[in-house]
Amino acid sequence: MTRHYNFCAGPAALPTAVLERAQREMLDYQGRGLSVMEMSHRSSEYVAIAEQAEADLRELLAVPDNYRVLFTQGGATQQFAAVPYNLLGHGGQANFLETGIWGKKAIKEAQHLFGRAHIAASSASNGHVEAPRDSDIALSDDAAYLHVTPNETIGGLALDYLPSARRADGVEVPLVADLSSTILSGPLDVSRYGVIYAGAQKNIGPAGLVLVIVRDDLLDRAVDSMPSLFSYRALAEAGSMINTPATYSWYLAGLVFDWLKRDIGGVDVMAEINARKAGKLYAAIDASDFYSNPIAKRNRSQMNVPFVLADSALEGDFLREAEAAGLLNLKGHRSVGGMRASLYNAVPEAAVDALVAFMSDFETRRG
Repeated sequence: MTRHYNFCAGPAALPTAVLERAQREMLDYQGRGLSVMEMSHRSSEYVAIAEQAEADLRELLAVPDNYRVLFTQGGATQQFAAVPYNLLGHGGQANFLETGIWGKKAIKEAQHLFGRAHIAASSASNGHVEAPRDSDIALSDDAAYLHVTPNETIGGLALDYLPSARRADGVEVPLVADLSSTILSGPLDVSRYGVIYAGAQKNIGPAGLVLVIVRDDLLDRAVDSMPSLFSYRALAEAGSMINTPATYSWYLAGLVFDWLKRDIGGVDVMAEINARKAGKLYAAIDASDFYSNPIAKRNRSQMNVPFVLADSALEGDFLREAEAAGLLNLKGHRSVGGMRASLYNAVPEAAVDALVAFMSDFETRRG
């Protein structure tokens, strides 16, 4: 069997060691005589799996005791609705820092549900290639929270600062962040946020799961008419098991957390590896007149690296030859075109080395 290098933005690569362990445990989990995906989520065996996953995540991110960790469903897109439902029950308005397509989708959902949303700052005027500065952010007088997307998966724009969330009257509102593309890629000061959410299918595990980390004091700000499955309070009180959860995705997420702890050595080491990977690819792009990256250097993402060829007519050949060389899923998002290499935690450094070598060879032959 040949394992190729997978640069997909999501569902993304999973660590080989995790897949091999899941393979070993597929038919008979620890001598129980059944697969994890066949277990009752109420069984003592599965509850132990769920509790260990949460404990490992809390350790990896040093999650403070006054935060709840929720494993729910619907992906990050469902959180576009869940966040305002959970945080606007006391009035006020959702505020947003708009830096790309996913942030824009979150804004659209808040507007759809509540009739309005305030854009506190936006990079739309420059085509989302350079983020607004922190000083550009102007919250509305009735801001209930500030939502940010620190890393835009599609466009490859990343914030180089943690935004302030203070209104003109001096009131600090909760900072809400969609960390789908970056969570667990390095250290994270959870205490700076009110709500963090992340779709699993990039750095956590397979699709079908979304992680939410929410501060205790925000559990009782919900809109009364909110669907019960969206309720952070209800999810927290039920141990994320209001209904049958995505049990196998949760189990695999736990294996990824264990891999990060034991095989990698934690998120500090992971951050060093990710910096090397991104550094190699950006260096190759910048050293060439054949390839280019459109994002301002201070806002370049380490997780999602878009690039284009000087001659766009060669893009099809590039993608076909890359796939033949075992470099998969390099096609850019349909909304922006070009190429995109997603360098999530499970993408090994050797994959970046292989990509850089292929890019150099292709340029030599076709440039």
